[in-house]
Amino acid sequence: MFLKYGNSMWNALHAISDGSKEVIAIKAEEKVFTKSDIIVSGLALFAMFFGAGNLIFPPYLGMQGGTLWKTGFLCFILVEVILSCAGIYAMVCAGGSIAAMRDSVGKVPGFLLNTAAILCTGAFIAPPRTAATTYEMTVVPITDKIGLFPFSIIFFAIVFALTIRQTQIVDIIGKFLTPVLIFGIIVLILSGIWHPIGEIGPAISNHIARDGLVAGYQAMDIISVAGFTIVVQDNLVKRGCHTKREQSKTAVSVSLIAGILLSLIYGGLTYLGATASSGFGSGLEEAGLIIAITECLMGKSGVVILGVVVGFACLTTAIGLFGATASYFESITNGKISYKTGITLLTMIGIFICNFGLSTIISAAVPILSIISPPFMTTVILLLFRRRIQNKYIYKGAALGAIIFSLFITGYDYVGLFGFVKSLPFYDFGFGWLLPAVVGGMCGKYMKQR
Repeated sequence: MFLKYGNSMWNALHAISDGSKEVIAIKAEEKVFTKSDIIVSGLALFAMFFGAGNLIFPPYLGMQGGTLWKTGFLCFILVEVILSCAGIYAMVCAGGSIAAMRDSVGKVPGFLLNTAAILCTGAFIAPPRTAATTYEMTVVPITDKIGLFPFSIIFFAIVFALTIRQTQIVDIIGKFLTPVLIFGIIVLILSGIWHPIGEIGPAISNHIARDGLVAGYQAMDIISVAGFTIVVQDNLVKRGCHTKREQSKTAVSVSLIAGILLSLIYGGLTYLGATASSGFGSGLEEAGLIIAITECLMGKSGVVILGVVVGFACLTTAIGLFGATASYFESITNGKISYKTGITLLTMIGIFICNFGLSTIISAAVPILSIISPPFMTTVILLLFRRRIQNKYIYKGAALGAIIFSLFITGYDYVGLFGFVKSLPFYDFGFGWLLPAVVGGMCGKYMKQR
């Protein structure tokens, strides 16, 4: 559908595992979905969720958590892994993300939530962040002679050139560099486990559970589910999974494989950050910390290799996001915003926002994602029980309660307004909106009964 470019991205990811593009070319009716296909699809979903930008959050969370790093990690994977993978399954079962949101919270609210998710993941936050991450991890450790502005122009010019017309370059980059990235991270984690950087110190943060949830929001996979579900579902159909029952059954295994791999790698990265808590202090920012850890464990050459691979991985991520977003807006505007026009606008937006710098982008993204993510998570959880919950007013009431109180909580956290939210249950754990969502769902059920 709108992720026409996303389909080619999936093909590139699939090529990582089996190295054969002929499998993709076989007609769906001639295919039978095998165990090998499940493994390949699970690995591909893992690669889609595991963007290179996500590297920077778990180590920083571990450093902030110190001896409490496990608490932060568990809260992080709750949002970043468990709910994201569960969301893929729930939305596949519901017929896709667009249909799931439309049939649950309603046509207009569903459209607004989907569009907000697409704008965050494909325009205003994720692409500029990938460029800024590339600069911090690839350019800065090597040279100080290239500024952020000229780099951003070069980065997004490449993204524009490779997105405006589909080429095999993206497939080649995805085929070779993603496994190199994963291999490099595994080597890094094993090095840190075998030779810990230092003793795990006391927690720096007083709200490590909330920090874990916010880091999960920052990774943005919970709202990326809106786009990824369509890519996953299209892949299942192409590879011989046609009925809803077949797709739902297969989606469980695919999501489970991706979730286990993500949890293991994120756990290792969080642990590395915890071992650096006493040695590096709290002065380093997210990108600087992972660079410092890599240099400590693998030397300067390791930093250079990591930076180059991460740079290409960020580039392919930005390409996929641009293509998906431009296709989405071409679809919802019935061609009034053409694909090429969309790519051009996204390029200009990316250059502009990227130059605020990585730390500013991350800081600005927190309140936005803290507002958008709760209604998404609420809807995803309810969709897991959609056979038992068929009353649309429950979905609407729960999502409304979640978004209203996420606004209140964000207002208090950043402006000091709405101090009453401190007394909400689970506020200290970042779930102050949970009870209002439950109450909203119950009110929706009551209103329908009347």
